Parts: sequence; C-alpha cells; structure tokens
Amino acid sequence: MVEAQKYRIEQEMTKLINELDRTYLRKMQGDMHRCAAKCCDDPQTSLERVHGCIDNCTTSLNQANEYVQGEINHFQNRLQRCVMDCNDAARDKLGANPSQETVDKCTINFEKCAVRCVDKHMDLLPSMMKTMKSVLASGKPPPVQNI
Repeated sequence: MVEAQKYRIEQEMTKLINELDRTYLRKMQGDMHRCAAKCCDDPQTSLERVHGCIDNCTTSLNQANEYVQGEINHFQNRLQRCVMDCNDAARDKLGANPSQETVDKCTINFEKCAVRCVDKHMDLLPSMMKTMKSVLASGKPPPVQNI
C-alpha cells in the first residue's frame, strides 16, 4: 500500500514538473540560449564580457529552476515529516516485546496514517501549482525561503 502511495505522489510530481516546463521553463530556456548566442555575435567583445553576458542570460532561468526545486523540496519535506510522525506513532505503540498481533495492528495503522498524509498533500498540489505558475508568470521568482 505504501508503494502505491509513493507511486501516486511521483506521478503527480512528474505531471506538475512537466506542466511547469511546458508552460514556463522551456520558453525561458529558449530565451536564455538565444540571449547567450547573441553574446557571442561580436568578435570584438572581450572573453570576460562574453562570459559576463552569458551569465546574465542564465540568471532568470537559474532563479526559476531554484524556485521550483525549492518548492518541490519543501513539499517533499512536509510529506516526509508527516509520514515520519506516522512511523513514530506506530513505534510508540509497539512497546518492548510486541506480539505479532500488535506488530500487525501497528503496521496497518501506520499504512492508514501514511495514506492520509499522501491524501492531504495531494490536496495541496493544485494550490501549490497555482502559486508556482503565478510566481513564474511574474518573471521574477522570489529567492528560496526557508520558513
């Protein structure tokens, strides 16, 4: 059951990333490459200026990628903490010498709790996606925040 939930999350995260890529990041990547190519057009420009120009071209894409990765990491950390709480609760109920029946009950309770965590976090994805799209559409992703 836990594997099915893991697969479910992975599928949704893949869909989210692919949609952000198609909708925003891929265009930004194309713009970055076009900008970087223009940096190389003037043969009179110094090597340092060309490299500085290319670095400037990559800034917004790098910030966008860092923002997306930060949001995904934050989401995964929240989900992981929720599942760890389930694990801790199950371990707390095991005691020193648990019977097989107790182990089985705790395993079932852990799995139910983990499914609730996944369900809860799956419900957060549409809002997270909306926020991320809004931020990326603004063209200025905020710095990654650790709250």
